[in-house]
Amino acid sequence: MAAPLDFYFDFSSPYAYIGAMRIEALAAKHGRGVNWHPMLLGVAFKIAGTQPLTQYPLKGDYSRRDFDRSARELGIPFNMPANFPIATQAAARGALWLQQHQPDKATAFIKAVYIAYFVDGRDISAPDTVVAIAEGLGIDGAALRAGFESAETKAAFKQAVEAAVTECGVFGAPFVFADGEPFWGADRFDMLDRWLSSGGW
Repeated sequence: MAAPLDFYFDFSSPYAYIGAMRIEALAAKHGRGVNWHPMLLGVAFKIAGTQPLTQYPLKGDYSRRDFDRSARELGIPFNMPANFPIATQAAARGALWLQQHQPDKATAFIKAVYIAYFVDGRDISAPDTVVAIAEGLGIDGAALRAGFESAETKAAFKQAVEAAVTECGVFGAPFVFADGEPFWGADRFDMLDRWLSSGGW
């Protein structure tokens, strides 16, 4: 089987949400799996000297329009959250902890967190919300909370995010690597599809 796609995402990114709803089908089309990599765009923004799209003059208004338009085009439910962007450390560390301890639950958790924020407008920055989402999937909420609040998970997540940015060159989300080839943005999925179909060019 071909190597899995590496999918880097931030829970506060609308485009990463759109990508998360599509990446598995795209990977499966080419006989591949997906390695999910939670991260924090704030770290990349700091190094690159950038900021969230919505905080730029002119570009911010356009990006909000495009988030909604892109989701509608693909038939993906989307409601721009009233509070945006938000801190997502608890959710991201929770995803990492599940990948390490309950990998069979991790992907469902990731998608559920995204839907909670970008469809239902829930405050996923709150640890209690993250725990409630997990419990709705049959995950032990107390164990998850202990996991994402542990010093071990915090250190592992910090190291993973720094490596994504400084070693892999991830500066935005979604960011996908296919056999080492980087593709940034949900609008590059068609190109990624063609690249995988052709074996690269």
